Amino acid sequence: MAARRWGRRKAWLVVIGVGVVLALVSYLAVRFIRSVTPDECTAHGSDGTTVSLDLDQASHAATVAAVAHARGLPERAVTIALATAIQESKLRNLSYGDRDSLGLFQQRPSQGWGSPAQIRDPVYASGRFFDALAAVPDYLDLPVTVAAQKVQRSGYPEAYAQHEGMAATLAAVLTGREGPALSCTVAGAEVTAAPTGADAAGVDAAGADATATGSSGAGGTAGAAPGSGAGVTAAVRREFGRVPAPVSVPGGVTYPVDKPATGWSLALWLVCHATALHATSVTFEGRRWRSAESDQGWTRPTSAPASESGETSTVAVTVTSGVRPAEAAGP
Repeated sequence: MAARRWGRRKAWLVVIGVGVVLALVSYLAVRFIRSVTPDECTAHGSDGTTVSLDLDQASHAATVAAVAHARGLPERAVTIALATAIQESKLRNLSYGDRDSLGLFQQRPSQGWGSPAQIRDPVYASGRFFDALAAVPDYLDLPVTVAAQKVQRSGYPEAYAQHEGMAATLAAVLTGREGPALSCTVAGAEVTAAPTGADAAGVDAAGADATATGSSGAGGTAGAAPGSGAGVTAAVRREFGRVPAPVSVPGGVTYPVDKPATGWSLALWLVCHATALHATSVTFEGRRWRSAESDQGWTRPTSAPASESGETSTVAVTVTSGVRPAEAAGP
């Protein structure tokens, strides 16, 4: 009888011990997860709406807005395109889809949208979408879901409407209308230190014109490596297009712009692509985003006054080679 009671007691002790261990593991796991800052971008609409995207989604959303800017298209066109891409791919550059559908907009090579490689290029895919959208009569006056459907010819024509609010918030922010209303948090960015030069000089830095060749996305350019001023210049030229000539400065590039909305649109594009471009800071109108302090958003570290409407101001971006200190030192 005593042996039986001891056996039950041992069983209970084992159960309690296992429970304590599991509780401790769970506690440590939660603490570890919460201690890591997620890589994400958050946009704040003027109506209080907040939209959060991971860096991959944000970079694609910024590319869509940049291509629209390059073509001189209005904010409404960006809203329609983003609502479409959110529905079709959740802003992912997919390598699969229904039948032969691919990419952000799930365009089909068999339907004449381009080759698989072209459709998987977000810049090309966005351009083709806008080509088709601009051909829709009075598309700016149509409901978002109607305009999108005339381009996509989807089997679910009403599906785009559910994403209109999110798309409108992102479009307003990424076209620069809301100023510094988007910031990206980049975990682990402390391994790269922002250089001096353009970062310190802010809007007053100047130098020789930067040039670059090649035509690939923000993640890299032929003849101009990411993590260089030439790499930034080539990526901006390819996606954003319609900006004044860049000026190279020590550690980065500056862009003189004549409208605040243009400047903020470019500045936010640079932040959304900061990881691919190895950008360590972006400065505009006396506000600065730094990768090493990305959780603080846009701060006011400079004494440079914010530009007034009609005045020329400068977007400044600094870059690093992207090599971690341990890699640079060697084994």
